[in-house]
Amino acid sequence: MKTLRESVSETSDKGVAIGHFNISNIEALWGIFNAARKLGVPVIIGTSEGERDFIGAGQAVALVKSLREQYDYPIFINADHTYSFDRVKEAIDLGYDSVIFDGTELPFEENVKITKRCVDYARKINPEIIVEAELGFIGKSSKILDEIPSGVKITEEFLTKPEEAKDFVEKTRVDLLAPAVGNIHGMLKGGNDPALNIEKIREIRKFAGIPLVLHGGSGNSAEDFKDAIDAGVSIIHINTEIRVAYRKGLQLALQENPDEVAPYKYLKEAVKAVEKVTEDKLRIFNNIK
Repeated sequence: MKTLRESVSETSDKGVAIGHFNISNIEALWGIFNAARKLGVPVIIGTSEGERDFIGAGQAVALVKSLREQYDYPIFINADHTYSFDRVKEAIDLGYDSVIFDGTELPFEENVKITKRCVDYARKINPEIIVEAELGFIGKSSKILDEIPSGVKITEEFLTKPEEAKDFVEKTRVDLLAPAVGNIHGMLKGGNDPALNIEKIREIRKFAGIPLVLHGGSGNSAEDFKDAIDAGVSIIHINTEIRVAYRKGLQLALQENPDEVAPYKYLKEAVKAVEKVTEDKLRIFNNIK
């Protein structure tokens, strides 16, 4: 079975991207895994700091690795949006396949300093661990929004600059870079997020020389995804749409079965809802009809 590093390196040759989906519980994990296994494509499970605190960081690793081993399947786990070296170190020590240091709200040089420290530590512990960094603020919310999040600007002058991306990668030796290219965290009502700046993605990929990651994929169009992959995106993050699907599935089950008290019965609809969203996205990311 291929490692995550090997799977990422193959994406550009295949013209595909690996789907990254966040979880807070085992129901979402099963929904995501069922969809990936149905299509036969690798998948990444993400847990942010808040999600790790809820589900348990070590427990999340154990759950994902149990699926990998039992089914001999390329399912991986990533420590999403981590804001300090100590939390990155914790994830690495617990056995995460990849980690993200999010220093987008820090001055450039401070972001470089902490990212490099994370990279150095990961290399020392296990060279297979992938370290991702972010350059350009796209917000923090994972909600349905009325407008673009406060502090997020998507006009040309506020997007990640290719030359800055090159400098950042050279100084940190990071494996993956998540730039600001018109994407936002959360999802605008109606699912009509702003169009991505595809040419900016292409320029950043050329200058940075490493695979790119698209955060805030919920709400973007299928056409934008395909163009972004063609321009150099290797991993796409989806979270808000997963959460919305889970909630709707659960609400429907409780409405239709108001007297049901067995969680494993009414939670099945939430699993199915997550599976459907995941399958739809994975088909787009992997050019599967």
